[in-house]
Amino acid sequence: MRKFSKILLRLVDTIFLKLFPGIFSLLFLPSLNAQNNLYPEVPGVVINHQPASSRQYIGSPSIAILPNGNYVTSHDLFGPESLEHISATTLIYRSEDRGRSWAKISEIHGAFWSSLFVHRGNLYLIGPDRHNGSVLIRRSTDGGETWTQPANTDSGLLLKGMFHCAPTPVIEHNDRLWRAMETSFGINLPWGRRFGAMMMSAPVDADLMNADSWTVSNLLPYDSTYLDGNFIGWLEGNAVVAPDGEIVNILRVDEKSTFDEKAAIVKISSDGKKAVFDPETGFVSFPGGSKKFTIRYDEKSARYWTLSNAIPKKFIPNFPELRALNFRNTLVLMSSEDLLHWHIHEIVLQHPDVLHSGFHYVDWLVDGDDMIVASRTAFFDGREKANNNHDTNFLTFHRIENFREKAKNKVDFVF
Repeated sequence: MRKFSKILLRLVDTIFLKLFPGIFSLLFLPSLNAQNNLYPEVPGVVINHQPASSRQYIGSPSIAILPNGNYVTSHDLFGPESLEHISATTLIYRSEDRGRSWAKISEIHGAFWSSLFVHRGNLYLIGPDRHNGSVLIRRSTDGGETWTQPANTDSGLLLKGMFHCAPTPVIEHNDRLWRAMETSFGINLPWGRRFGAMMMSAPVDADLMNADSWTVSNLLPYDSTYLDGNFIGWLEGNAVVAPDGEIVNILRVDEKSTFDEKAAIVKISSDGKKAVFDPETGFVSFPGGSKKFTIRYDEKSARYWTLSNAIPKKFIPNFPELRALNFRNTLVLMSSEDLLHWHIHEIVLQHPDVLHSGFHYVDWLVDGDDMIVASRTAFFDGREKANNNHDTNFLTFHRIENFREKAKNKVDFVF
């Protein structure tokens, strides 16, 4: 009966998509997902919910599209009741109907802050094994249901020590794969000062499970003199191909003096061994830049795109005690032609509760004319609010239809 219902659902899906393109997701999306029936006010499709009272929070969303067209998402668990500092837990979900419903397919122990990516037909997961842990990579040949175990440097243990990152892209360029990473040395240093920017890379035809396949650049440590002494730290970098064809690492930047948010652009040599930063030219204006963002290049529009937590002016006066990185209740669509000048095109999600709502740490991909999005979402679940806008209680899926058409719009509401 369950199999028949699934076939019928797909048939209805196909008919409506052909007859009423764009309307189906708007009118029928919530009713097809059991999670959304439980949380009807939560925007998007609810993939998972973790009650605030559990003191385990949803973090690090990542999304991938399998060769057969199915979607896969992941998230980890953090918080005082989690195992994030010992051997973190990451959950994997799959959708076979373009994001309308999701099912948990696996649970991984020893994975945190990790990125999903597809390479040569296989699904991979790369990131630390715990909060500030060693860097591991795993491979799945069955779409995320089972995974290799990184027991040593021949089977997925890439870097031993203390490292930090977020689910940012693994990209292919000049016959190499590139993935930004940060060192996290100095356990007694404050947050921010611990992070050193670096880049990992490997040949596209190499054995990605072997540590010897990977090249690691020099690290660029925290420098207190940056931004006239207001620099707090950089983290969660993105590997991006710049307009001149060179690889750069674009990092989230935290500073204490302003709401004029910034990102940092670090240049990487073609062999992946050298990272260079010029503090006079390397900081660029970037709305939402003090929170995690994912940047990807779209060839069809010839633009770089991102979703970020820009800050509308109207929210700032009511919370004088907050800094820029504390505002996560607004998610905007942005793009750039040169990585230097960014334009806001649309408010994608917003809630007036600054302290307990958030649509952040989003990861996204292009699927045809649409942008598909996995969001770490803090939202009232009908019984309790999220612990705060950072300690998230939902993983949600969203679709931005015909996203390229929005490039003609410009929204001006930030400092």
